[in-house]
Amino acid sequence: MNQKKPLTKSSQNRWLFGVLGGFAEYFNMDATLLRVGFLLFSLLPGPSIILYIICAVIMPKDDTPYA
Repeated sequence: MNQKKPLTKSSQNRWLFGVLGGFAEYFNMDATLLRVGFLLFSLLPGPSIILYIICAVIMPKDDTPYA
């Protein structure tokens, strides 16, 4: 059975809180591409920064030690 890794904040691939790195690992995407997309999305009017902060608070940390 193929189990998918749970959605967590990344401790290895992070700039601020590891939210976008966690999404990139979960969806098997390039984190840089996701960050650029989020940056462009945050320029539009809307709650993008607030959603990022909410994710930073509610997403659990991964249990991988930082190397």
